[in-house]
Order: sequence, then structure tokens, then C-alpha cells
Amino acid sequence: MDSVQKPETKATICPVEQTVSLIGGKWKPYVLFNLVDGPKRFSELQRQIPDVSDRMLTRALRELEADHLISRDVIAQVPVKVIYALTADGQSLVPILETMVEWTKRRLSR
Repeated sequence: MDSVQKPETKATICPVEQTVSLIGGKWKPYVLFNLVDGPKRFSELQRQIPDVSDRMLTRALRELEADHLISRDVIAQVPVKVIYALTADGQSLVPILETMVEWTKRRLSR
């Protein structure tokens, strides 16, 4: 008889894997890091992350919003103003981002 594997549940997934799935990728950490010092408009994020394409920035923002790490506030004016900010869950990642910065600084200073 073939053995049947049980589907993975949230409890059986490695916590590191869960975190990486939420904040991993090339652009998500940059977006999160650039929102640490306050809310930003799309164009501000583009300027701060010059190598990201519009498409990839939009994708990263949508995924982070879907995972409740950032909020997207639309202000009805002409033209429409959209502001992105860290949510409480996003704010809870700030110490991790700061640790990454410090680790890199130490590593590069060797």
C-alpha cells in the first residue's frame, strides 16, 4: 500500500520558512526597510529603490499588503494619492531589519 502523506498545517511549517515566505525575495526587505522611517508614496519608494521596476515594486507592495505587513491608504484627491506604511506586524519586523543592517556593517568592516 502507498503511504498517504498528511497535508502540511501551519503548525508543521518551520518558523524560518514562514518568515522568509512573508519577507523574502529581492524587493520586499528593501520596501520594508524604506518604510521604517515613515509612510511613503509609490514614487518615493521608487526613488529610494532605484533598481526596482514599477512592476516588481507593485508586486512587492501588493504581497506585503496581502500579508498585512504594510497598509495602503488611498486619499481621494486629484490626482489620487496612495500612501504605504508599516502595520503593527510590519513594525514588529523593525528589530530584525536593524539587526540585518548591523550584521552587514560588522561583516563589511572586517
